[in-house]
Amino acid sequence: MPYTKHRRLVSSAVAVALGATALTACGSSPDDGGARSGPVSLTYWTWAPGMDKVVDLWNKGPGKEQQITVTVKKQASGDTLVTKILTAHQAGKAPDLVQAEYQALPTLVSNDALADIAEHVGDVKGRFADGVWQQTTLGTDAVYAVPQDIGPMMFYYREDLFKEYGLSVPATWEQFAETARKVKKVAPDKALTTFSANDPGLFAGLAQQAGARWWTTSGDKWKVGIDDGATRKVAEFWGGLVEEGVIDNQPMYTPAWNKALNTGKQIAWVSAVWAPGTLTTAAPDTRGKWAMAPLPQWSDGESRTGSWGGSSTAVTTDSRHEEAAAEFAAWLNTDGDALNALAKESGIYPASTSAQLSGAFTNPPEYFANQPDFYEKAARIAETTAPSAWGPNVNVAYTAFKDAFGAAAKNKSDFTAALGTMQKETVADLEKQGFGVAR
Repeated sequence: MPYTKHRRLVSSAVAVALGATALTACGSSPDDGGARSGPVSLTYWTWAPGMDKVVDLWNKGPGKEQQITVTVKKQASGDTLVTKILTAHQAGKAPDLVQAEYQALPTLVSNDALADIAEHVGDVKGRFADGVWQQTTLGTDAVYAVPQDIGPMMFYYREDLFKEYGLSVPATWEQFAETARKVKKVAPDKALTTFSANDPGLFAGLAQQAGARWWTTSGDKWKVGIDDGATRKVAEFWGGLVEEGVIDNQPMYTPAWNKALNTGKQIAWVSAVWAPGTLTTAAPDTRGKWAMAPLPQWSDGESRTGSWGGSSTAVTTDSRHEEAAAEFAAWLNTDGDALNALAKESGIYPASTSAQLSGAFTNPPEYFANQPDFYEKAARIAETTAPSAWGPNVNVAYTAFKDAFGAAAKNKSDFTAALGTMQKETVADLEKQGFGVAR
């Protein structure tokens, strides 16, 4: 099938834009723009565990009534899935629906892989916080996906050890640093936490909280601000603590990290709402000893958090049943039974605000049974999520982070130099792809 090259620019009130040479499949326009006639079969690519059980609710209920059947095809997540979607799209064979992380949406949209489903799902906007909905619109009137799950960031700490060491929960990052120093004084063999360079989503969320805008636009060009003032502040803060030796410099998700959490060698973790699941596996012996609080703030009186993770349900431009696919996407992420099933089977924290204090979220996670207001507090924190600004080459920026910050953390060297490397490599990749880049 022949393809045509063209340029697209989606301007954004929140400075998210897309401008790329894209491949557009011919002959893939939807055929259900009017009234549907006869059964419809849709394919959904997703990595979420247990999604087939959730989709069964649709197939046996609303889907059966409307003769819309959805088949789940389990996929890998992250860059692997994005690459697979784009490859399939170039052949005009992408599935009807895909699970897409928020930071992947600009890449998929700039390649014309996702359909604008605003006319089909616009009425569900009120079910989501403005900052969450914005991530699926890219700041325009278009809607490229329906939010599914979110990862508002929080501060987790060993409540028993904080009490034993006479520590207060830090309300500001300055207090966080002082707490780290105090831990080293009262328990030299322990650390408050670690700086980890193996998951760039953590650093991106911390920069987001500080007000960073890593990708913005200037006219018809991209502007990369990874080394902006807000991000430099975050890098200098964490680099200073590592260099001072008051926090660890080892990566997360390793056997050593698990052991440190389980034995109390590390007594806190800056994480997200999904942390209880990780702690259940990493630190099983400390169940009921942790508590959750809002993320420390850069200034007294502020109330902002970043986001670490989260995904959406999108309809591809290759789908010949756009309206039916959009209807399923809206149901999956707003229907009460569907959201309860997503929580139970897939372990997600819903983007829908109405679901954050109902169903599966009326009681705290089992690991946090000692904190009955866990989800009430989480819902309040989620409302304070700062806006994000993603671009078309997040994968390149994230790879650069792992390399540059990984070396800086290991060597306890300058984090701002690592940030400069990340900036340069991201800009160079945009230019290599043919994007206009403002200096």
